[in-house]
Amino acid sequence: MNPQPLRHWLAQRKPSTHRFPFDQVVDAYQHYGKPFVPEAWTALLHRARERLPEASGPRAQLAAFLDSALDKVDDRFDYRTYLALSLLPIPDPDSGAERADRLLARRDRLHVLLLCDLIAFELHALDSCTSSPMPRLRPAPLVVRKRLHHAVRAATPALRRLIVDIRVVDDPVALARRFVATACIDRTSDDRLTLRTTMLPVSDVHDEWLFIRTLQTFELTFGLLAVDLTAAVAAVGQGRLPSAGIRLSLAATLLRETAPLWSLLATMQPEAFHRFRAHTDGASAIQSRAYKLVESLCRTPDPQRLHSAAYQSVPDVRARIRAGQVSLNDALTAIRADHRALTEVPVLADGMQRFTAAVHQWRRTHYRLAVRMLGTQQPGTGATPGTPYLLHGRDTAVFGSRDPGKPGNARS
Repeated sequence: MNPQPLRHWLAQRKPSTHRFPFDQVVDAYQHYGKPFVPEAWTALLHRARERLPEASGPRAQLAAFLDSALDKVDDRFDYRTYLALSLLPIPDPDSGAERADRLLARRDRLHVLLLCDLIAFELHALDSCTSSPMPRLRPAPLVVRKRLHHAVRAATPALRRLIVDIRVVDDPVALARRFVATACIDRTSDDRLTLRTTMLPVSDVHDEWLFIRTLQTFELTFGLLAVDLTAAVAAVGQGRLPSAGIRLSLAATLLRETAPLWSLLATMQPEAFHRFRAHTDGASAIQSRAYKLVESLCRTPDPQRLHSAAYQSVPDVRARIRAGQVSLNDALTAIRADHRALTEVPVLADGMQRFTAAVHQWRRTHYRLAVRMLGTQQPGTGATPGTPYLLHGRDTAVFGSRDPGKPGNARS
């Protein structure tokens, strides 16, 4: 791996961000793994970051890329930089009002692109013994077939909404090839750059590609769920209770659609996971901003949780809560007091029940997979609580001390 293209870029009097050698830098990171990229590369990347103010063209994307690429060297590696979340257009409730169908279509398209990239990576490795990146600990062909099957399943609901039709065949490999040929045909140059720059692994272990893409896809979904919950809170505040219920039901459907992602992640080889996990210290899903937004928009965390590591790791979400962010539980408090709303507006009660059930199912599946990979007492990365933390939160109420629709809980 020769950093000469990076030197050429730096040698320009006013380097163009459009001509930055993204491909060569990404190739180096995928070859070495982020912690092992030679100083010859990282020193030049530092210089590139210093030259950003004088570079021509849009600088935000390059700045975000360098922020992710240099996180280990800067000693600020975390979940967000590991997954390069700043380079992914994840829906955000602060980004302004936009029609729900447009937001869903944008999420669906990126969801499909991320899974398409994963499938193409698996097919490339299956077809090539030598030229595929991240060659260490490649899974057996039978595992790959199962992986491809679950990846296509995970993409199917979004594909249907995007009106993309793929003729189903029984062979998972043949179906995956058809999926790549059909679903990824309209990728733009910006799409390709986004996919390239958001894959900076910490190792050359094959399964890390699966791990990163699956987590990115979860983050994308939770980002949209946070938008849905924000809209539901606003609808309740405006007295549009049926609208809130419909939005919650749609959010529940979206969350249930992620179930095949867990089956996909379960194809990860434990040996491979432990090999690359040794280099992810500091990055933990406990730092997921999107998940904490969803949780806190359902109900305001109690003081003990707000002061825990879970929220200390997402300071901007914590600040929102302290500034008076209104949760759905808060918005419904006055309505619950008169004991009429949920019984008089069944669509709202139904939406809350559906979303509650989807969240609890998601948490239980997350816990089961974590136990399979880590055991029941293994801490998480960066000294986070790990599986005991997931067990503690697995059955925590979603909307209040008594969730609607849970056994033994009356509607209130």
